[in-house]
Amino acid sequence: MTSPTLTRPELTALDRCDRCGAAAQVRAILSTGGELLFCNHHAREYEPKLKEMAAEIQR
Repeated sequence: MTSPTLTRPELTALDRCDRCGAAAQVRAILSTGGELLFCNHHAREYEPKLKEMAAEIQR
């Protein structure tokens, strides 16, 4: 028996960057299960730290 996989919805125009409120283009899924949404600018700024934290980055 397989368990269903949880999927996250596509980002829409209503999703906003957690840092500045611009339109979110990137979702970072943390190893703890939480998520952060970023505009492209902030995604680039925080990407090294997110990778260090083993976050999954979805564009």
